[in-house]
Amino acid sequence: MSRRRLLALILSTTALSVLALGAARARDVPQVATGFIASVLCSETFVSGLDPDRILAETREAMPGAGLLTWAMDVRVDRAAKDVTVTLLGLGRSHAVFRDGLGCHMEHGEGQDWPTFRPSQPQPALLPDIAPPHVVTPAAPALAAALDRAFAEPEAPPFRRTHAILVLKDGKVIAERYASGFSVDTPLLGFSATKSMTASLIGILVRQGKIALHAPAPVAAWQSDNDPRRAITVDQLLRHTAGLALGSSLQASLGSALEPVNRMKFVEPDRAAFAESMPLETTPGATSNYHDGNTIILSHLVRDAAGGSAADVLRFAHRELFDPLGMNNVSIEFDAAGTPEGSSQMLATARDWARLGQLYLDDGVVAGRRILPAGWVDYVATPTPDAFVGLGAGFWTNRGDSFGANYRISHGWPRDAFFAKGTLAQYVIVIPSERLVIARFGRTVNWPPEADGVAQLVSEVVAATHGKTEVISSE
Repeated sequence: MSRRRLLALILSTTALSVLALGAARARDVPQVATGFIASVLCSETFVSGLDPDRILAETREAMPGAGLLTWAMDVRVDRAAKDVTVTLLGLGRSHAVFRDGLGCHMEHGEGQDWPTFRPSQPQPALLPDIAPPHVVTPAAPALAAALDRAFAEPEAPPFRRTHAILVLKDGKVIAERYASGFSVDTPLLGFSATKSMTASLIGILVRQGKIALHAPAPVAAWQSDNDPRRAITVDQLLRHTAGLALGSSLQASLGSALEPVNRMKFVEPDRAAFAESMPLETTPGATSNYHDGNTIILSHLVRDAAGGSAADVLRFAHRELFDPLGMNNVSIEFDAAGTPEGSSQMLATARDWARLGQLYLDDGVVAGRRILPAGWVDYVATPTPDAFVGLGAGFWTNRGDSFGANYRISHGWPRDAFFAKGTLAQYVIVIPSERLVIARFGRTVNWPPEADGVAQLVSEVVAATHGKTEVISSE
């Protein structure tokens, strides 16, 4: 059997298993699959500076279903042109291009002339330095042992592939470690942890009075008098209860390639326009359904409020959020319409991700300057009803009585923890009662949930640091 016929058989089998979703969605699978690989390879090769062969191998390993297709992909990384092209036996082709200052974007043949963008000289950071220039090694043996275990690989799959861990206590890095090929300067792809950054930009706009949290979202496509989507609020978009028929983003799998939300991400040049065109599946506010479309629409609101262009978004984000926190090594990526891909495409160093966590540990205030609205931190950590995985507003949370919160608490997480979370085990965990921020990045399977070792890491770090002020040592 030829490779092409075998691939067609795999795709048809996948399509039959979800026949109710329709053949049109099945036709999107090749481009969604190639788009995901092209996007990750471009970002982590040209923004993070990682080895593309390693990226591809670890991503394939962490997504078992991807192996059904990646064997048939032709992957070409052009270091001179700074682009990645992925094809799937003529059934799908995706092209991701790096643009200086803008990271990577999916090119859909629109021929857009993307300008380079360089932020102006950063404002002086308000957040005090959290660490010296060199890697901070833990002084406490128990903390060092916790990091040892977090980086150790089991004898058999699934492997953890931990890339970076950082522990911040009372505003100072007390421990960090990086896998070979990674360093304090490596921008790390957050995947859906990016949603918490977008929620922070929304919070700033709420503080500035440019967006009302519980009023209907100002989406132009929904403003007809008889459009039921007019009722959707910003709060519902943050909590994934808007009700739009986009499928789910909870799984990174071959089957999820059939979800409309992934057509949005990897096929459509204007992601927000596609998300905003979707009909309601459920009444706004009635049902929790986590998907990237909610956050893409929020990203569109940020773009419009900031001035309407990608450059405007970056100027706004640096001025209002990144510069005050000293987040000087951050990349946000955009679609062809200039809307930030605020659901999954921010890259930042582990220290910069931890700085964002510290802002939430400090109730949204830096050096006496309020960045986030009063009450915002409590708001994002307040559980969304019926969100079984334990969602707040732009963050995940251990508050409430959700299945996810109770599972995490039974495995050693503190009850008051809330966190940014990205697929394949990206975490920025805020624990107010312990004055801790724990950042963990890697390339680990999503299931079983204990495969990433994060619950053990959290419980051991809490035990090692509880009530103590660590002495910083260095490599």
